[in-house]
Amino acid sequence: MTVRRITTANAPQAIGPYSQGVIANGLLFTAGQIGIDPQTGRLVEGGFAEQTQRVLTNLSAVLEAAGASWGDVVKTTVYLHDMADFPTFNEMYGRHLGDARPARSTVQAAGLPRGALVEIDAVVRVSTE
Repeated sequence: MTVRRITTANAPQAIGPYSQGVIANGLLFTAGQIGIDPQTGRLVEGGFAEQTQRVLTNLSAVLEAAGASWGDVVKTTVYLHDMADFPTFNEMYGRHLGDARPARSTVQAAGLPRGALVEIDAVVRVSTE
């Protein structure tokens, strides 16, 4: 089995010993994305909505680097610092995904890297050609 790493300058560089994404057996497994601006390496200013938008943009960049789109996403896992933010997240997520409707799990996490308020990872089908 061949494993291919995905890297893009349009999403934050890994802040540890991992890849932004890895393709194996026709599936892309993304690292969790938080609201880091890839240009500054810092969490975006503002609050939950601003971080959520940045997370979705970062994840979109990883998908694009792998030749995929949100329509190819099979499953996401969402980590929220505070489940009270779920209605805001759900509205933003739905608007960003358009007609795509991957399976999703959403959990509250006591702490996320760098004090982030939201993190998302994904499993995505990709072309094996």
